[in-house]
Amino acid sequence: MKVIGITGGVGAGKSEILNFIAANWNATVVEADEVGYLVMRPGKACFAPIVELFGPAILQEDGTLNREEISRQVFEDKELLEKLNQIVHPAVKEYVKKAIQREQENDTDVFVVEAALLIEDKYDEICDELWYIYADEETRTERLMRNRGYSEEKIKGIFENQLSEDEFSEHCDFEIDNSGDFEETKEQIMRRMQMYEIM
Repeated sequence: MKVIGITGGVGAGKSEILNFIAANWNATVVEADEVGYLVMRPGKACFAPIVELFGPAILQEDGTLNREEISRQVFEDKELLEKLNQIVHPAVKEYVKKAIQREQENDTDVFVVEAALLIEDKYDEICDELWYIYADEETRTERLMRNRGYSEEKIKGIFENQLSEDEFSEHCDFEIDNSGDFEETKEQIMRRMQMYEIM
């Protein structure tokens, strides 16, 4: 089984690529953000430590975490964000490791994990290779304004907090240019998969 880590700046079109791989190969796709939701649910690994970090006021009436309030607080407090990441990220990585093991037993051909902090959280330790999904800033800005309704100011702030193109390139084994027509992107993916002899 080939284990591929996928990363790239916000708005680069990673979701579209994940959907294409899931639809065309015997592949399991895991998104770190979604795993983050799972490990923060009541009774799961991160729930109690997060309540301890933010205080009981962070709970909603149904006993779940108020994720909007958490987002608001960490957006304004970098130190708090760092503490939250130290709780959530190791738990997400542990979940991914177990999922890889499970899929190996299920004879899955490709396991794909997508994470914004793939490089920072050292996913190269558990992946065979890392892919960087690239799109130029103009394309990403246009997509984020159109698809998510983000303001230019918000997008600028997000870009500033992410790794530079050079940093992504330096740490990844393969790059996909997803700036243009998606048919071109598909060709790049298919050529790479043929290299692995995964058809």
